[in-house]
Amino acid sequence: MNASDPDPSACSPPVPTLERRARLQRLLGTPDLAWLLDRARRRMELGRELDGSVTNSTPSEAERTAAARLLGRPLRPARSICVALPAVDRILRESGACPGGLPAAVVELTGPVSLRRDAQAAQERAWHDAFAPLAAAVLARPELGPWYEDLRARGLVTRLCSGNPATAAPMLSDLAKVASTLPADDEPLSAFAARVLADAHALDDDRPLSTLTLGTARALTGGEPGSGAQWRRETWAAVGLLKDDLSSQVLTLGLPGDTVTATGRALAALQAAGQPAVVTLRQLARDTPEPLPPDTRVFVCENPSVVAAAADRLGTGCPPLVCVGGQPSAAAVRLLRHLAHSGATLLYHGDFDWGGLRIAEGLRAKTAWQPWRFDTAAYRAAVKAHPHTAPLPPPPTRPLTPWDPDLCAAMAHEGLRIEEELVLDVLLADLGQGTRAP
Repeated sequence: MNASDPDPSACSPPVPTLERRARLQRLLGTPDLAWLLDRARRRMELGRELDGSVTNSTPSEAERTAAARLLGRPLRPARSICVALPAVDRILRESGACPGGLPAAVVELTGPVSLRRDAQAAQERAWHDAFAPLAAAVLARPELGPWYEDLRARGLVTRLCSGNPATAAPMLSDLAKVASTLPADDEPLSAFAARVLADAHALDDDRPLSTLTLGTARALTGGEPGSGAQWRRETWAAVGLLKDDLSSQVLTLGLPGDTVTATGRALAALQAAGQPAVVTLRQLARDTPEPLPPDTRVFVCENPSVVAAAADRLGTGCPPLVCVGGQPSAAAVRLLRHLAHSGATLLYHGDFDWGGLRIAEGLRAKTAWQPWRFDTAAYRAAVKAHPHTAPLPPPPTRPLTPWDPDLCAAMAHEGLRIEEELVLDVLLADLGQGTRAP
């Protein structure tokens, strides 16, 4: 052999001959011995030696016959089959069907075997790497921490991606970009997706990323879980993303309007009739009414029932009143910001429950307001007048009332929910006077 010739011992073993393959298939590769191969493979995946025996407790007649033929022993009546793996290994080697014995036969018949602990460790590393961009984004925004932990614990991403971290990685990277960018500033959803993710349809309703991003939006705003088109629209709007500029609306009463803009003229006509007005985001963005006179008091409520009662009782005598309708829409936020920038004083009242406090806190982050009978004294007065109202659930883990730090503690102590409808008479009296409540 020349020095340049390859060393035969360093070469890969020769490809098994067809005759040997056929013999191995006949001995061990039949469907009736699949259970034996499966048990041997499991042991190899767990890193165990192929010693001892394996048992089939409920064999079929064909499986009993195949096992007896493999071992070269007569078929015996029995409820179970017990096969010694060393005996199978010896048969395979001595017959020449598989010189490498049972471990090599398992690989040849069923494919390469990976240790489960190694495969599991690799899978865990892959998931860690997939979540890494989102984990970094959450680290910069601690308010997202509980949502992120819940997302990992519930396995939602695993289900959405069929357990494949390679599929999840680009989606989680996109989610990290969205989480780092929100909230937006009254931006169309498709435009936001195109700007941040380079795909205008990335947040469409049928995309898994949309489901995850809605969870992020709820975490940022304290929104409640839900479903349906209206809930999605409101959840997007809460973080400044608009499905469209017509469905985002705000309910008003008594806004004086103007004679300059079409929106202002419509408001003025409805004020003169003592009727509520619904204004869309499109109107506010493209035909903004003229500013109100400085120092105008604008009352703000959470529920439409306050507007309806004020229209019935006060009509044209109602001062400017804006209803956020629960989680404030983009239209509501835009209108209130416009009024505040013009010098108006916003006076806010909402439900005395944890959801109502979150709505108020979220609105306060977007525009300044002063409490309108929405403080500790007003709550205690309402509880005294309505001692048998619905109970509150356990309080949140953090305070929600920066405008009155004692309010959360008072509500937790009393444990009663006071909705706006219970204090309508007091609110309407304030509106009738057009002044701020003491």
